[in-house]
Amino acid sequence: YMNSSKRGAAYGFRLQSLDVLLEMKSTDRKQTLLHYLVKVIAEKYPQLTGFHSDLHFLDKAGSVSLDSVLGDVRSLQRGLELTQREFVRQDDCTVLKEFLKANSPTMDKLLADSKTAQEAYESVVEYFGENPKTTSPSMFFSLFSRFIKAYKKAEQEVEQWKKEAVAQEAGADAPSKEEAPAPKARRQQMDLISELKRKQQKEPLIYESDRDGAIEDIIT
Repeated sequence: YMNSSKRGAAYGFRLQSLDVLLEMKSTDRKQTLLHYLVKVIAEKYPQLTGFHSDLHFLDKAGSVSLDSVLGDVRSLQRGLELTQREFVRQDDCTVLKEFLKANSPTMDKLLADSKTAQEAYESVVEYFGENPKTTSPSMFFSLFSRFIKAYKKAEQEVEQWKKEAVAQEAGADAPSKEEAPAPKARRQQMDLISELKRKQQKEPLIYESDRDGAIEDIIT
């Protein structure tokens, strides 16, 4: 649908195209391309209408700076390494020993979690055809968040248009409760026609006479 064979196959679209759906409008400027897609999905692919229920915590994810989080983890790691080297020189220090014993496992888990988060983010960004090195989480997740809000609003507007169309159609089909009074000239014309019809329904005058002057009597 997006390309003809002359220009080559279209395997997808950039995520920025989701924002452009709101900019493409019909000739009367009343509906956008997103409104049209909402109608097509509702009529042809109703199983896709609840797609946004599969996406969770978009707003929260968009507010996280992954680079800052990973930077904080590396800083903690360097601090723990310094503490370990200090303990090597002072292996009889009970405070350092207890600190390393309590926090080393936590640091190891934090490192593993940060690596998992980074790999998961890079994987999902590449899945949608974007570059994880140039696409930040705030940019990536905000695209989906904006699209879902616009999609829900378009759904509401399409539903409202349907209700208005049904109400307008019902109002056009309903007969008027009271007829508008006819103009005075129209009433006079109808009265005249009724009078003529009434006179035509009277029995004709029949004269059966052989005498002269019968025609004069009829005329009279």
